[in-house]
Amino acid sequence: MGRYSDDQLDEFAAAFERDGMVVLRNHFPADKLRAWSEAFAPLLDERLASNATAVRGENRHYITLPFTGIFSDEAIFCDPDVLAIVERVAGDDPVMCQLATDTPLNGSTYQDIHRDTPALFAGEPETPSFQLAVNFPLCDVTMENGPFETTFGTHRMRSEDAMQAWREGRVQLQAIPMTLGDVMIRDVRALHRGTPNKTDVPRPMVVIGYSRSWYFRPEVHVDVPAGVYDRLSSRAKRLLRYMPRVDEVDTAPGGEDYRKFAY
Repeated sequence: MGRYSDDQLDEFAAAFERDGMVVLRNHFPADKLRAWSEAFAPLLDERLASNATAVRGENRHYITLPFTGIFSDEAIFCDPDVLAIVERVAGDDPVMCQLATDTPLNGSTYQDIHRDTPALFAGEPETPSFQLAVNFPLCDVTMENGPFETTFGTHRMRSEDAMQAWREGRVQLQAIPMTLGDVMIRDVRALHRGTPNKTDVPRPMVVIGYSRSWYFRPEVHVDVPAGVYDRLSSRAKRLLRYMPRVDEVDTAPGGEDYRKFAY
C-alpha cells in the first residue's frame, strides 16, 4: 500500500511529463538509508583502493552495488509509489536493470552537460520515456557537496536541439538539493551534470534503473544471486526477469562494465 492516492500519482506523472523529473520528499525511511550508507562505506573504500570504479570525472566514481543483504531490500526497489509513477510514464510491466552509486569526492569537478542514453531513433523527434533513473542519496545533498543539476523539459527534445537551447540560454541548469529520504525519478535523456563536492565527506547517490519491458542495454545489469531471488515476491521477481542469475555475488574488486555513460 503506497502513501499516495491515484490522483496524487497522476499529478506526479504529469509533472514528470512536463519537467522530465519529479522528487518525492521524505519518501524512504532515513534510518534505513543510514544503514545503506554504513554498508556502502567499506565498499567505497575497497573499490577506491583497488582502482575498481568507473570514473565519471575527476574524483567521481560509479560503483555497482551487490544485489544482496541490505542492498536487495525490495521495500526500496519495489516501492509501490515509485513503481506506480514509473508505470505511468514508461509503461506497464517495467524491468529493473541497474543498481549502482555515483559518488563525488573532494576535488571533483563539474561534469560536461550530457544525457545518459542516446535516442532510440537517430535524428527523429524524441519518443515517450523508455528508461528512467530513480535516485536517492545516502546523505543530505547540499550546495556544497555536489548537487545534481538538470534542465527541465529537455527530455522531450532532440539531443542537438536541447544542446543548442542550453548554449543559447533558453534552458537553464537547476540544482536539486535533497535530504536523506528524498527520491528523484527522472528521464535519463534530460540534459544534466554532476557538480563538485567541496567537502571532505563522500556524497553517495544511489541509482536504480527501470526501463520499458522491451528495452535492454547489455552493459547495464543486475547480477541476482539465486538465494536472493528465491526469497523475493512475485512482483520483485517480475521486475528482475531479464537480469542474470548467479550462484553468488562476486565481491572481488573488478572493473565496471558500464563506462560510456554520457551521450
